Amino acid sequence: MAVVLGMNAKMYRNSGTYASPTWVEVDSVRDVTLSMETGEADVTTRAAAGWRESIATLRDASLEFEMVYDSAGTHFAAIKTAFTAGTNIEFLVLDGDNATSGSQGLRAEMSIMSFSRNEGLEDALTVSVSAKPTKPSTGGAAPAWYTAS
Repeated sequence: MAVVLGMNAKMYRNSGTYASPTWVEVDSVRDVTLSMETGEADVTTRAAAGWRESIATLRDASLEFEMVYDSAGTHFAAIKTAFTAGTNIEFLVLDGDNATSGSQGLRAEMSIMSFSRNEGLEDALTVSVSAKPTKPSTGGAAPAWYTAS
């Protein structure tokens, strides 16, 4: 198994439609975190011999990232607009380039849940963004694991 460095992972935004996506790399981001987890239901019975037994239920995901503040930037404007207008934005978060067969990650339409400006005294202005999967727009689909071919 090859080691993948975080700096070589890629995050894309769909500027097309779900059926005919146009993936544009969001290269102004840093420190991207894709979290995925599941809820659980207790299915313990007496037959478990004193062990608690659980089964996975609903899956959840969140995408957290920081981007350099650039009010004239295309990605900055699209993400800010999705937040202020309450519209969906589709992301593809991969462990490599979308043009490289085998790169994989999550594809999902998301709502921008937070868009916070950071004004560090000795840093560039940045924005911390949090996004979560949302009800897909017309023609969209539920979040899915994606593998580039």
